[in-house]
Amino acid sequence: MMQKTNACAMEIRQLEAFAAVMTTGSVTGAARLLERSQPAITRLVQELEAEIGYALFARSGPRVTPTEQAYLLYGDVERMLGSWRSIHSRAAEVGRGGVAQPLVLAATSALAVGLVPQALHALQESFADTPVQLRSAAPEQVVHDVLNGVVQMGASSLPLEHKGLHILWMGQAPCVAVLPAGDALCDLPVVPVHALAQRRWVTMSNPYRLRHKLNAALSTNVGQGMGAQASDFMGPAIETNSSINAQAMVRAGLGVAILEPLTALGAPAEGVVVRPLDASVLFDFGVFVLAGRSPSGMVQALAQAMLAAARAVPGFVQLESTESNR
Repeated sequence: MMQKTNACAMEIRQLEAFAAVMTTGSVTGAARLLERSQPAITRLVQELEAEIGYALFARSGPRVTPTEQAYLLYGDVERMLGSWRSIHSRAAEVGRGGVAQPLVLAATSALAVGLVPQALHALQESFADTPVQLRSAAPEQVVHDVLNGVVQMGASSLPLEHKGLHILWMGQAPCVAVLPAGDALCDLPVVPVHALAQRRWVTMSNPYRLRHKLNAALSTNVGQGMGAQASDFMGPAIETNSSINAQAMVRAGLGVAILEPLTALGAPAEGVVVRPLDASVLFDFGVFVLAGRSPSGMVQALAQAMLAAARAVPGFVQLESTESNR
């Protein structure tokens, strides 16, 4: 029995060594980070490579370069190690007599910034003794984490058409124009979409979510007023996977953006002016848990507090569950 426990511990050490080399970029840095010798780190990585059957690093003398397989594996390893560290912390807490169950959430950056902090603030007295972990990730990863039980609740943009999910609530709110301070359009109470034609844009890189709806709305508006496609409407684009990044780029004067309103509400930035649009570009989002598992009282309370925070967003409308395929 002791031998089996040691084997499990060795597997964790292998993954820790791999993650440390990926993080620091070298065996030397990993050894320093984990307070182990360089030969020990090298041995652990080699044992892991032998176990999985392929190389994780290409070696050239003292230098190591991650392989493509290493990059593909790294995200899963980091999440597993994060869960492992949570178990260690939880075990220590239980040993000290702690009984509060941690609340673990995953959300896209917009909802992590625009709804979760406000909801936790509204419930801070109830959650005073509850450890909370918030993971910010891409929509697909948020869904993955909920389906695999890594987190207790997820919040993401739509669509959320998956049999394994139970939607607690869904809503939509109109997107907004985000402009650098001093832009001539800042003087307008409502920004006409056609006024953004041929400007440099900062836009979302995922073509199947907000970007898809934005392109459809632009094609409709541009087609009516200018006889062109959305691609003709935009100037050179800067793409990013985070609305926080987009807002920062607008603040730096790199372009204009049409973004969901949650980031502007939850993390207002100096040097940026937010205005409503004269066109309907709707951002759809929802909060969900694993189907077939009753959410805890904490999860239900937080979901309702997030809904209350969403209702403060101008133009917010709660959706029926039949409207989830958006």
